[in-house]
Amino acid sequence: MGPFRPVEEDEDQAPVATAASLGMLACPHCDAVWRDAHEGEACGRCGTRLYTRKPYSLNRTWAFLIAACIMYIPANLLPVMITRTLFGAQYDTILSGVIYFWVSGAYGLAAIIFIASFLVPLFKLTVLILLALLAQRGSGWRRPERAKLYHIIEVIGRWSMLDVFVVSLLTGLVQIQGFAVINAGVGIAAFGSVVVLTMLASLSFDPRLTWDSRQQQAEREREQPVRDNREEKPA
Repeated sequence: MGPFRPVEEDEDQAPVATAASLGMLACPHCDAVWRDAHEGEACGRCGTRLYTRKPYSLNRTWAFLIAACIMYIPANLLPVMITRTLFGAQYDTILSGVIYFWVSGAYGLAAIIFIASFLVPLFKLTVLILLALLAQRGSGWRRPERAKLYHIIEVIGRWSMLDVFVVSLLTGLVQIQGFAVINAGVGIAAFGSVVVLTMLASLSFDPRLTWDSRQQQAEREREQPVRDNREEKPA
């Protein structure tokens, strides 16, 4: 007879006590929590519609993520800053600017731009894709860590606009006609759109989906058309 081993429940099937399972709904506007409230019912404090989960959260999140991934390519390939001097024009991308500062000996500045303008958007895109994919599958893999990861990208996402701020500042300051003129390139618009799209994807994603099982998601999807039809009926 081998050593005794406790029977562990499968992590994917492990029940998780959530507010929704306890019959409570939280208002997304004023954070008030209501017991025995129904889907689509108005909040008693501010009047906002109450939902167990954000309606069509994953659909909106995937739409913003796909658009952000598409714009991420021109954001790194097209020039973000165009410098025109007496000796000609210089077109700088994000990575060429990092290389320039690194070669010039400004290692700290090169590291800041590389992290804030290249790694942070890429990290945020990767994490959001992972969270959306696992939530869509109803996976129970490392749910607490995934919840913490979502809050991390919420904190670091605000630093993604560093390149846009620097280029805007230089464009406004360096305008010496006949000697040096700095203009924003097409790449900065693509980069700004990546930042905005990832912010919208993060706002659209409902982190509470992390705690839902496949069965709970299937039941909610079956109830969704019923709720939608009920809400479309005239009062």
